[in-house]
Amino acid sequence: MSISDRVYELASKVRQQKDAIETEEATKNAFVMPFIGTVLGYDVFNPSEVIPEFTADVGVKRGEKIDYALVHGGQVQILVEAKKVTDPLRIEHSSQLFRYFSVTNARVAVLTNGETYEFYTDLDAPNKMDDKPFLVLDLGAVDSTLLPELAKLTKESFDLDSVLNAAGELKYIGQIKRILAAEFKNPSTEWVRYFASRVYDKNITPKVREQFEALVPKAATLFLNEQVNDRLKTALGDGAAQIESTPVSERVAASGPQVAPAGTDLEEATESQTKLVVTTDEEVEGFQIVRAIVCSEVNVDRVAGRDTQTYFGVLLDDNNRKPIARLWFNRGKKYLGVFDENKNEKRLPIEAPQDIYNHADVLRKTVAAYLAREGA
Repeated sequence: MSISDRVYELASKVRQQKDAIETEEATKNAFVMPFIGTVLGYDVFNPSEVIPEFTADVGVKRGEKIDYALVHGGQVQILVEAKKVTDPLRIEHSSQLFRYFSVTNARVAVLTNGETYEFYTDLDAPNKMDDKPFLVLDLGAVDSTLLPELAKLTKESFDLDSVLNAAGELKYIGQIKRILAAEFKNPSTEWVRYFASRVYDKNITPKVREQFEALVPKAATLFLNEQVNDRLKTALGDGAAQIESTPVSERVAASGPQVAPAGTDLEEATESQTKLVVTTDEEVEGFQIVRAIVCSEVNVDRVAGRDTQTYFGVLLDDNNRKPIARLWFNRGKKYLGVFDENKNEKRLPIEAPQDIYNHADVLRKTVAAYLAREGA
């Protein structure tokens, strides 16, 4: 599987099992070791690749242990310190990483709770671990743009020089992105005043500021939706992962039941109904989540996405008669469309793309049924 598929598969596992994990040791066994073994590709049972409870004397401290040391090329390259999955990560958790960083050959340190992985290096001072990570991977909301950099730390593609060369840029880009995300969600007074002052020539009174507090996040969202479509399609890759834009008519009464048969005239559209189809980041995230779920049943290359005016369809073999799911994300309330053995669609309300994981069993069952028919 690709690095993307491996990450999304682990993200699915974390989401499903997180609530059952109560200790740090359980976090290591359930999430951290699979990350090291499955995502990064190191053999967790080979002490020449993964050293658990790694010990190195640090000054007056003797016998201190770090949870894992990853070895590549005969040298310790990555240090990993793990905390319980329910514990939010804080810089105070990384005291042992700070000490070990200066007395080993490792240039990368990882602090994790099994769901969030913070990657550190020594950008600010040689052989001294930075107090801010250069890369943050959150399995609860995977940023697919980080995965190529993560791939450089895998056993098969280890490229430390490339990682370190990009670390400075990644560090500040990541911090800027988090600031922007916070501003888009809850604009600060400074943010609102900046944009208002650029487009409003008169005095910015409290009433005007209140108006722009609503306009600024709305404008930002519209701008991102308009700009993101081509980038997201490219990020999905070639072949079956490509998205096709297909016009469609919407025939669901607001007061009617949320059930509709697949393969009906929902796919039948006239030329006059053709409109611009914009693939949103939520649709792409949902598509990737569905692929991660059903990869246990079928090669992900057979799972295709096809965007339409009213929903994003996920299909087996890019075949309209083999629908796996529909992502109804183009309105205020989001739904996940799933299918029974007769291809009747049932729409399940969800709050965010990550909620798709709650319905993993029905998605796998749908794909398994198609494959069973193929073998019949």
